[in-house]
Amino acid sequence: MQTKPFFTSKMMEKEKKYRLLTEQIRSLIDGETDAVAVMANVSAAIHEAMGFFWTGFYRVVGDELVLGPFQGPVACVHIGYGRGVCGTAWQRRETIVVPDVEQFPGHIACSSLSRSEIVVPVFSKEGSVVAVLDIDSRDLNTFDDLDRLSLEPIAELVSAQVSSWG
Repeated sequence: MQTKPFFTSKMMEKEKKYRLLTEQIRSLIDGETDAVAVMANVSAAIHEAMGFFWTGFYRVVGDELVLGPFQGPVACVHIGYGRGVCGTAWQRRETIVVPDVEQFPGHIACSSLSRSEIVVPVFSKEGSVVAVLDIDSRDLNTFDDLDRLSLEPIAELVSAQVSSWG
């Protein structure tokens, strides 16, 4: 009986893309402290490199998430704490990978074309969630642990670069 290799060539290609993307983002945002500028370039770089359906940020403003810089079709503007995938990632303070958004309780459908999603919290230097990185795909099961392990350090770069989220 032949076993499947743990890393497929497709996984290795995705890992390589993320490595290059992380270095590109590090270079793009080096020295920039404006939160909007950083989020804009990061969402554009991820979107362009990975070809996702929707890539962007929601910022914590009071008791809700408010749409920030993004790439893709129009999106929901306000998301409540604990609502949908974004609000739940904010509430739990952890990355959420959703293979099929139709199966996520309380999913907010900004677009009926979105089928899977990953949301990564962005933390301030003080440790509070200040934004979430939200990425949607038109395909089911797009995101996996490799995406989580690759996007969390990118969110950390964003957090470390921005001096003030106010």
